Amino acid sequence: MKRKMLWTAAFGILGLFTAGPASAQLQLNGAGATFPYPMYSKWFNTYIQVDGSVRFNYQSIGSGGGIKQITEQTVDFGASDGPMTDEQLQAAPGHIMHFPTVMGAVVMTYNVEGVQTGLKLTPEAIAGIFLGKITKWNDPQLTAANPGVNLPPRDIIVVHRSDGSGTSYIFTDYLSKVSKDWNNKVGKATSVNWPVGLGGKGNEGVTGLVKQTPFSIGYVELIYALSNELPFSEVKNQAGSFVNPSLESVTVAAAALAQSMPEDFRVSITNAPGPKAYPISGLTWLLVYEKQKDATKGAKLVQFLSWMMHDGQALAPDLHYAALPKEVIAKEELALRKVTDSEGKSLLGK
Repeated sequence: MKRKMLWTAAFGILGLFTAGPASAQLQLNGAGATFPYPMYSKWFNTYIQVDGSVRFNYQSIGSGGGIKQITEQTVDFGASDGPMTDEQLQAAPGHIMHFPTVMGAVVMTYNVEGVQTGLKLTPEAIAGIFLGKITKWNDPQLTAANPGVNLPPRDIIVVHRSDGSGTSYIFTDYLSKVSKDWNNKVGKATSVNWPVGLGGKGNEGVTGLVKQTPFSIGYVELIYALSNELPFSEVKNQAGSFVNPSLESVTVAAAALAQSMPEDFRVSITNAPGPKAYPISGLTWLLVYEKQKDATKGAKLVQFLSWMMHDGQALAPDLHYAALPKEVIAKEELALRKVTDSEGKSLLGK
């Protein structure tokens, strides 16, 4: 019940983003990742109480769409769970900065009759399933990791994202690290040529397909599985431990990152070392132009980012996201000072 209430709180407030007299309010438009959509919805709604003069219009269309729209400057900010590539950054008409917002887990969710909890998956098994090499639920690779679990002799129905997706980036980044076969044949990207499976649009689409398709398996952000009461597996990590996705295991995965975060914040935390680290963990970013054409909008956006880095982080655990390490926040504060108006003047504090 609590999970459903949290989900309702995150999504039931969308109508408030543009409420009130337009003349008294400024609207910031954004688009992109579905992975952090529940978190962003909560933040945008809460921020109305901090600054009633601003509203947010955010379109949850996938990271590929977010990157495309920020590049084309049709939105004030983009959102992505996969960092922009060097080529994508070079194609943009100005310098785009990455601001980490929260961390989360991509979970392996499934719909197998009689298997409600306790499923364990190895990296080899996950790669084999999504490569189309493991096709039955009672395959020896699956039964070996799940003694005592009654895995049926049924075909595995694979579900993946059909749109450009940061969740897909995190998942394929992980698979590229743990499977040479996957790395050579498919690779990592927000959109790849999937060897097998059905496509669903957004985390919502994948969740819906898994829920309605018996004997299926897919990958979604943790809160989507929780809110739909779908089970998810433990995953064997680099240290050889089977780990449940949780705030704690995602935070452990990010521990090494905190001290070595690059200046542009483009980094991966999948397949992290440590016996308690959940291996399919990822950061998500807001994408913002360093030089803002509209100084008024830019100042409001910077003020929101500053709030997000501090007060906003306290709201993350309730929606099953992990807050950023304080070392990362400190680096972001410095980066935020670099966001300027068209004349090169910092917008922080304006």
